[in-house]
Amino acid sequence: MKDYIFQVEIGVRDYELDSEGIVNNANYLHYLEHTRHAFVKSRGYSFGQMSADGIIPVVSRIEVDYKSALRSGDVMESKLWVERQGVRYLFHQDIYNKENGQLVVRAIVSIVALVNGQLSRGAELWEKLGLDDEQ
Repeated sequence: MKDYIFQVEIGVRDYELDSEGIVNNANYLHYLEHTRHAFVKSRGYSFGQMSADGIIPVVSRIEVDYKSALRSGDVMESKLWVERQGVRYLFHQDIYNKENGQLVVRAIVSIVALVNGQLSRGAELWEKLGLDDEQ
């Protein structure tokens, strides 16, 4: 595993809980997406700018391993690092319970980039995010 290049704290909201009092599994997809959006913004770019530049990132696959549960009032640390494999960006994303450091979710989110409607090798997005091949 490489070093994380970004992290954000997210608080659990009560409406995200299921009948067992734990975060519903589908909400973790929102947390992962929120983290990627915050990462892009931290790089001085936005999804609005991407669209204006004709760059559309598309999720092509998500692998999620649920390790432990979050509950009402918990705060998570959502972290990521990213690599390129051919035309795909692989966002390696982990969510930890901030209070006890326990791993909650481990995910790999595969993204492809469309540039002006065509599948791209993603160099345009990689460059706009200020990433290099060591990321």
